Amino acid sequence: MVGKGSLNHNSRKFHAKNTDPERACLNIEYCNEDIRDVYHGLFDEALERYNSKQTRKDRRIDDYYEKIASGKQEKPFHEMIIQVGNKDDMSAITEDGRLAAKILDEYMQDFQKRNPMLRVFSAHLHMDEATPHLHIDFVPFITGSKRGLDTRVSFKQALKAMGIEGGSRMNTEWNQLANMEKEALSNVMRRYDVEWEKKGTHEKHLPLLDFEKQERAKEVAELEREKVELEEHNALVEKHTNEGLENLENIEADVKKELAKKEKAEKEAEKAEKKWMKYEKKLSRYINVLQNVKAYAGEFSRPEELVPDPDFLESAKNYKERKIMPFMLKIKDLLLGLYQAYLNMQKKMEKVEQRNERLESSNAYLSGKNQNLEQCMEKMAEDVDDYYRLRRVVGENRSDEIVQGERNREIAEINAHRILRKRHDRDAR
Repeated sequence: MVGKGSLNHNSRKFHAKNTDPERACLNIEYCNEDIRDVYHGLFDEALERYNSKQTRKDRRIDDYYEKIASGKQEKPFHEMIIQVGNKDDMSAITEDGRLAAKILDEYMQDFQKRNPMLRVFSAHLHMDEATPHLHIDFVPFITGSKRGLDTRVSFKQALKAMGIEGGSRMNTEWNQLANMEKEALSNVMRRYDVEWEKKGTHEKHLPLLDFEKQERAKEVAELEREKVELEEHNALVEKHTNEGLENLENIEADVKKELAKKEKAEKEAEKAEKKWMKYEKKLSRYINVLQNVKAYAGEFSRPEELVPDPDFLESAKNYKERKIMPFMLKIKDLLLGLYQAYLNMQKKMEKVEQRNERLESSNAYLSGKNQNLEQCMEKMAEDVDDYYRLRRVVGENRSDEIVQGERNREIAEINAHRILRKRHDRDAR
């Protein structure tokens, strides 16, 4: 039988209704490895070689197990269930049941040797149910692959490497593997004089059988043709969808980037406008000061009105020392002060003019930048419209599935990256 695989059930981390916990001690555990450790051992070196060749970060794989588990192309592992007889002729609590367990135990010893490309990581013989049976869980893998990792998970390619290739619907890889293992089991059974009763097989008249084979071959050929066409169509849709998703991601990133630039430009423009208003106020104050200087200078434009007349019979020397010299010193100090004020004012005016020139240049640059941003936004709007056209062609449900799958993959990559970084930090300490 082919099973979905319940590792916790197989290892008896919990008991179902059909198990007898008192007989659990009779079970045999051949191996019970953590599947993640198995993946690390099988694929880490190939994963490192694959990642080293990738130039784009989004094509790198952080955790190969998570990629396989979240994908749909391959199962993380497969399970085979092997049983001899049934509860009526090989009941686990009878001597015949113990014989069946012995046969299964001997059969299990060479399973990995017979199937080198099926890496067994969990195998249990159960004696606590109605009939003894084996659960064998394995990871199928290949080496020397030209696509993806050179060592990767692949059930069909693993069986092909062991000489098993698919045929008709009645001769699939699984059926061929099952028949090979039935033969191996029957060889062990014969050593214990247990006969293989092939139930459900009835030989038909040969001409009728040949005719049915021909008809089935035609059906298979038609189905194969339809399958190829469907795979080509799905591949084309998948390609366009992935391109649309990639373009949408780039558009969203560009929109965020341009919005951030626009916001920054608006803030710079607002800041420049405030500076302009500030310097304009300073300039108006300097103009007022200049006007006051002019008015002040006007008071001294008629010195004959400011120079006092000499007193009666006052000597020239006395008049010069007491009245003319103080007045001249006052004029000198005033002229020096006015000259110094003029120099200071000239420097400040030069700075104001330079700042005004820079502000005018900055405003012109920001104006051009805003115009470019508006053009970018229009282009992005067109790209978004194209994406929704693609969404209508592909289908909303399929598009949502692909988008959600991509988001899950990104989340898994981020979580795996965090785990690796924590391990790295812990190892570094």
